[in-house]
Amino acid sequence: MLIKGYLDGPLVAGESLLARPGFWPNHLLAMCGDGACAERPVPEWFGDDGADVDALSEVLFDPERWPVFRVPVEDGPGAVVIYRNLVGDYGTDYLLIHPDGSRAQQIAGREGDAPGIGLTWHELIRIADNPSAAADGAQDGAVRLLLLLPLLAGADLPEAARERIIAALTATRAPQDTAATAADHLLAHLERRSRHDPTWESPLSGSRPAGLRLGHPMK
Repeated sequence: MLIKGYLDGPLVAGESLLARPGFWPNHLLAMCGDGACAERPVPEWFGDDGADVDALSEVLFDPERWPVFRVPVEDGPGAVVIYRNLVGDYGTDYLLIHPDGSRAQQIAGREGDAPGIGLTWHELIRIADNPSAAADGAQDGAVRLLLLLPLLAGADLPEAARERIIAALTATRAPQDTAATAADHLLAHLERRSRHDPTWESPLSGSRPAGLRLGHPMK
């Protein structure tokens, strides 16, 4: 698996990890790491426990294997999430894949947050709900939505957003009685970030901030 700009990284397909206990707390709880939550986020919100999270974190953050999660789209830009396990520079990178497969554009990087440019709710849903069955990667809509949820920008979300996120969490094993709590905490963090970061803009609008890595998609 090759992505220009990551040629020195040992990239491996990560989709098999999506159903493993501990994945979603590892992927999403970093969004609540700003200390602003009145209630301490816990993996039990997602139906997992600390042992699950610790065991999978050793796989997700292995410097010898960088998991890549592909979110292909039938008609339009898809996305790729890369766990950049470079010693001394760990983080999660989000790339937008051009519809014709000619290039990959980094749209955000996360070290506990995702500063940069983001997706509107409409754009996020469009990507989540339009998988390309002919391409390798995550196909389930709930999984696709949660993988890209850290990219969500905009404080004025539709009322349906909360229910859609709750449904995605329960579809990925979160208990019914804690899925709403998890969704509320994640949305509160996203809305705080949107209010305080005026630089957010859609990568699908045609604009391209300086400093983004451009390259070729996975081969």
